[in-house]
Amino acid sequence: MNSVQKLGFSENAKLLIIHADDAGLSHSENMATIQSLEEGFVNSYSIMVPCPWFYEMAVYAKNNPKFDYGIHLTLTCEWENYKFGPVSPVSEVPSLVDENGYFYKKREQLRKSATPEDVKKELQAQVEKAIKFGLKPTHLDSHMYSVGSDAKFLKVYKEIGEKFDLPVLINKQLMQMVGLDPDINIKEGEFVIDNTYIGEFKYFEDGKLGDFYKGIIENLTSGINLILIHPAFDDSEMKGVTINHPNFGSQWRQIDFDFFTSEINKAKLKENNIELVTWGDLNKIRKGK
Repeated sequence: MNSVQKLGFSENAKLLIIHADDAGLSHSENMATIQSLEEGFVNSYSIMVPCPWFYEMAVYAKNNPKFDYGIHLTLTCEWENYKFGPVSPVSEVPSLVDENGYFYKKREQLRKSATPEDVKKELQAQVEKAIKFGLKPTHLDSHMYSVGSDAKFLKVYKEIGEKFDLPVLINKQLMQMVGLDPDINIKEGEFVIDNTYIGEFKYFEDGKLGDFYKGIIENLTSGINLILIHPAFDDSEMKGVTINHPNFGSQWRQIDFDFFTSEINKAKLKENNIELVTWGDLNKIRKGK
């Protein structure tokens, strides 16, 4: 019996999580995420604990437990003029920060500088802060999949999942994206998402990001599938956050919001016999329930 059948679906069922990353990044990100959940067909999201707008999104998560959410474990900050750093005191995780005490912009910098010990300390602190706040996450995932910067960090990531008895996002495509060999780093018996889809800059640049999402839905294969999006508004706040960074910038995030709140696009799920599932559903499989 495969994972799909364990959830009560037929062997060839097409299951899909539509997941909004980066909640907590900004007020704009939070408002768009909330609207995507309540009025669109996004059915999962994850929260960045180190970010300034964590509190707002965490309060929403506590007050709206019907929506599935996880912790978006964060080790990098890619923005030019908008910065954040670790939850832990900088003095306790010095290898994770630049000369100003902020997370590095790129995975490569993290790979060169960070120690597994500091990575473990910080990831654990982020989960503990969320739980202390009263959150009950269904899973753990990773901002920029920075936990895949190094195989040692990925091992720590999996250990954090085990410690808190939560599934972590493990997927072949994401590992390949960050330069890890899935054949070496995915172990037998680990819970794996079959297919993960995330927009590429070439589609945005060509004005075809919506077509990319449409194509995924129309050609989805059987198994457990995940679409990762970043809904926000193309407003002054997000323009400031993403200045000089069109890749996953404010315009891109507005497109994500518009596509996944469209009734026409939502109807495509039914047309293509796609069933939405959540991380909470998948957790039941993992625990054998």
